[in-house]
Amino acid sequence: METKPAEISSSKMFGGYNKRYKHFSTTLGCSMTFHIYFPPSPSTSHKFPVLYWLSGLTCTDENFIIKSGAQRTASSEGVALIAPDTSPRGLNVEGEADSWDFGLGAGFYLNATQEKWKNWRMYDYVVKELPQLLSENFPRLDTSRASISGHSMGGHGALTIYLKNLDKYKSVSAFSPIANPINCPWGQKAFTNYLGVNKASWEEYDATCLIAKFHDVLATILIDQGEDDKFLHDQLLPKKFEEACRKGNAPVLLRLQPGYDHSYYFIATFIDDHIRHHAQALNL
Repeated sequence: METKPAEISSSKMFGGYNKRYKHFSTTLGCSMTFHIYFPPSPSTSHKFPVLYWLSGLTCTDENFIIKSGAQRTASSEGVALIAPDTSPRGLNVEGEADSWDFGLGAGFYLNATQEKWKNWRMYDYVVKELPQLLSENFPRLDTSRASISGHSMGGHGALTIYLKNLDKYKSVSAFSPIANPINCPWGQKAFTNYLGVNKASWEEYDATCLIAKFHDVLATILIDQGEDDKFLHDQLLPKKFEEACRKGNAPVLLRLQPGYDHSYYFIATFIDDHIRHHAQALNL
């Protein structure tokens, strides 16, 4: 089983390249794919900072790369984009494909503690294995300069991973994040199955709970949320996160965007602002 990443596709875009890779993940116990967008390089020795993008429910590593248009500004700002998949694949765990909001495509960026779902360790994959893999195999990437972003379930992942690893990421942003999962149906379903019934363990993967524990958030947390998002009031709950940030004196900018929904049309509209937000934090 090849742990070293093998290139499986390459497409030129805005002077750089979208490249897709496959490797065997020792963390997840299966083969995984991920995308890198390499901007055009000013020299052979130039190293790019990285922006990790975590996608939402049902997505793979392809959705963001194909639909967002983020490469235009990533190219001009000189930021490499890293898009991993959203769950383990090919393990054939009973029930993994029974519903769209749990199992396949729904890893929730946590480390499952329940035996049946023990391979669902997307937190360790994103925070530990993938950065090390990139550092060891792609000399054009400077993984010591990293930021993180995501959408919906991936917005939840970006916020929680950032808050628990402030030494690893320069900044965070999110589109329509599941901001208070312990209080919404998606989160409650996932956490019950992955983590069990002890709700204290759930709080370790809830951004609204975590923000109260961390008082050294320096970079402004940027969140864009569509006001016509059908999931806004029962699943996403960004106002709960904003309120927790205010109480903890954490800098947050929650932008409610009139007329926009939960789709990649919304993401594509505002993604340039997010790329520039991270480029500034990465001192470009």
